[in-house]
Formats: sequence, structure tokens, C-alpha cells
Amino acid sequence: QVQLVESGGGLVQAGGSLRLSCAASGRTFSNYAMGWFRQAPGKEREFVGVINWRAVYYADSVKGRFTISRDNAKSTVYLQMNSLKPEDTAVYYCAGNRDGTIATMTSDYAYWGQGTQVTVSS
Repeated sequence: QVQLVESGGGLVQAGGSLRLSCAASGRTFSNYAMGWFRQAPGKEREFVGVINWRAVYYADSVKGRFTISRDNAKSTVYLQMNSLKPEDTAVYYCAGNRDGTIATMTSDYAYWGQGTQVTVSS
């Protein structure tokens, strides 16, 4: 079992940057694919990106602006967000996929953090 805790959210102006962190418990973190999702008010939770041991994959809406990385020694995954836009405003969640596969659906992930709010002002 993996427990996930996000941090790093906040309020930023459009064009600014934030880095989110997701700290994981558990001894098999390196085997997991770690995804980032977000949910804006009144909308469904949507895929942002995912990283496993050999690849990173992003949603088109964030490609070129967001970067996912991981530090297995610290059992932490990061989401670096640059050139933020008001439409990036959402609660951001990290999620763990024990299969280790690159997956984009919420149903593919068994483990979820509590979420962290990101607000981008115009």
C-alpha cells in the first residue's frame, strides 16, 4: 500500500510557475507509475501527465509547459508548472499505479493523494 501527500500549491499570477511535490510512503515506490491529475470546479478530474521508470507522457494541454520528474531515493514525484494560465486553476492530485504502466484514466490508479489547490490569477 502506498500513501501519497501533495504539497506546493498556492496562488500565482498568469505566466508564473509553481512546483508541486508528492511524497509517497512504501518500499516499492520505484516500481509505480506516478500520475498527476487535476479537477476544476464543476468539471471531471482530468489527466495531466504520468511518469514511470522509462517514460514520461503529458496531456496536450500542458505539453511544453509542465514537467514531471521523480526522485526514487526520496520517494517523491514532482510537477513543475511553468507559463501558468488561469485555466490551469484546479485541485491537483498525484496518483499511483502499481502496474507501472503509462496510464491516463483515473480508474487505472489505485492510490490517490488528498490534492493541493492551484489558483492562477489573470
